[in-house]
Amino acid sequence: MEARLYVVHGSHPCATVAKALEMKGVPYRTVELPPPMHAAIQRLRFGSRTVPALRLNGEKLSGSRAILRRLEELRPDPPLYPADPEARAEVEEAERWGEQTFQPIARRLLWPAIKRNPGALPSYSVHSKLPLPAPMIRLSAPMISRVEMKLNAATPEAERADLAALPEHLDRIDGWIAEGLIGGETPNAADLQIASTLRLMMTLEDLRALIEPRPAAELALRLFPQADGHMPAGSLAV
Repeated sequence: MEARLYVVHGSHPCATVAKALEMKGVPYRTVELPPPMHAAIQRLRFGSRTVPALRLNGEKLSGSRAILRRLEELRPDPPLYPADPEARAEVEEAERWGEQTFQPIARRLLWPAIKRNPGALPSYSVHSKLPLPAPMIRLSAPMISRVEMKLNAATPEAERADLAALPEHLDRIDGWIAEGLIGGETPNAADLQIASTLRLMMTLEDLRALIEPRPAAELALRLFPQADGHMPAGSLAV
C-alpha cells in the first residue's frame, strides 16, 4: 500500500490522520505545505483547500473523517470503529462532533493569539521540514495570521464565544471518557479527532490551565505526547 500524506506542520487533523496511519501500519510519505499558500495548492490538487489529504494507491482522499473511513475499509485491524452498529453510531457521532464542532475552535483561538504574539509562531515550526529561518517566520506572522483568521472566520466575536463555550465542551469530553465512549486502551476514530485538537489547545498556556486538571488532558497527552508550539499566557482575549 502506497500512501502520501499532504499536511501543514502542526495541523491537528493532520496529526489525527498520521496517528491512524501509524496504528494501521500503513507506511507513508509526508508532503509538507506552507500556510496559508496550502489552500490554493490543495484546491488544485484535491478540489478542497484544506489539509489533510492523502494519495492512497493512486486514490485521492481529502478530510480526516473520509480518510479514516477509507483506511478502515482497506486495513480493518486494529479497528477505529466498533463492530456493533449501535456502538459504531455513537463513535461516529462523537467523531463528527470532534471534526465539525470542536476542531475549528482551536484554529479560531490560535490565530488571533499569534496575531497578538507573533514571536510565538516559530515555536510551532520547530520540527517542520520547510527550511524557513525563525526571523523570516516572525516577520511573516502578521500576514499569515490575518489570512488564516479570514479563512477560519476567527473574528473577535467568535473568539469570545469559543472561550465562553469551552468549559461545556470539555465537560462533554470528560463525560464521554467516563462513559467509556472514548479514552479506552485502543483509540477509536473519535479519540483521534478529539485528542489532536485538545493537544493543540494545550500549547496555549491560557487553555492548558483550563484543560490540564481534566481527564481530557490525559487522553491528549497519551495519544499525542509531542506537539510543537508554545503560546504564552495572556495571548487570548480572556
